[in-house]
Amino acid sequence: MIDSYGRVIDYLRISVIDRCNLRCVYCMPEEGLEMTSHEEVLTYGEIVRICKIMAGTGLKKIKLTGGEPLVRKDLPKLAGRLKAIPGIEKVTLTTNGILLGQLMEELHDAGIDSINISLDTLDRELYAKITRRDQLDAVQKGIETALKYPDISLKINCVPMGLPGQDLSEIASLAKDHRIHVRFIEMMPIGYGKNYRFVGEDEILGQLEAEFGRSEIYQGKLGNGPCHYYSFEGFQGKIGFISAISHKFCSECNRVRLTSQGFLKTCLQYNTGNDLKLPMRTGASDEELKKLITRTINEKPVGHRFLEDEIRNENNLNMSQIGG
Repeated sequence: MIDSYGRVIDYLRISVIDRCNLRCVYCMPEEGLEMTSHEEVLTYGEIVRICKIMAGTGLKKIKLTGGEPLVRKDLPKLAGRLKAIPGIEKVTLTTNGILLGQLMEELHDAGIDSINISLDTLDRELYAKITRRDQLDAVQKGIETALKYPDISLKINCVPMGLPGQDLSEIASLAKDHRIHVRFIEMMPIGYGKNYRFVGEDEILGQLEAEFGRSEIYQGKLGNGPCHYYSFEGFQGKIGFISAISHKFCSECNRVRLTSQGFLKTCLQYNTGNDLKLPMRTGASDEELKKLITRTINEKPVGHRFLEDEIRNENNLNMSQIGG
């Protein structure tokens, strides 16, 4: 799968559900969003079918996300089915960690390669303020349980918001004390994220170096996506940055997204892409779906333009609906 700009697309992020057991302030309103009906969400069989077709044309890596993917019943079974597809090298998961302690053994048995846990603070009061739920204990239990499986790579995803009490050094210390890679993700101006201060990579790295000493660029590869990493002396893990705004990486983009309703989305910012669900449910053959997928990828935009005011509102979906 090669788009019109010569980029090899071998990574698919799948939102298996738009429901979530948190209400993070940059993701959805306190009352939540109108959820997609069960009938409108892709079945596991439909997801597997799409991935088999795409694996036949070069798909190698799959990320399961949401909403919160672990609230969907039997998610580990889907992971196992995807991992068994010929050509699929890695199946990974992004979760808020609340249910991880309960499902970790099943995920391990399914062959999950890596788990990313979204965690923006270790301060209980601030965690409750950001997520609108008092679930920090459950998340910490999930991290402790995941650490018992050394063959699964573990990462923490933190979105700096510039809020009083959001101690980024405290989050970074998880990489110092454990075999965890901590990644700081710049706030995306999408949906409710537009309401919060953007904190750039250079500012964050300066804070961390003031606390932990000089960093060194890490040349290795630690994941499927655009994150780049730094090493700090005495740390078991690395510190990473996904800096879509300050260090734009669109020229190296290797991914597309599949929403829970079956829309193959080619760029996080734009509404470009094609629906795969209706063709599947109205009798399209695998070959017809393959042609539609290939055409969709060929039309992938050259890159985002988040900082240009006139098109900031191009995307009318929130991250819980796209797949975070």
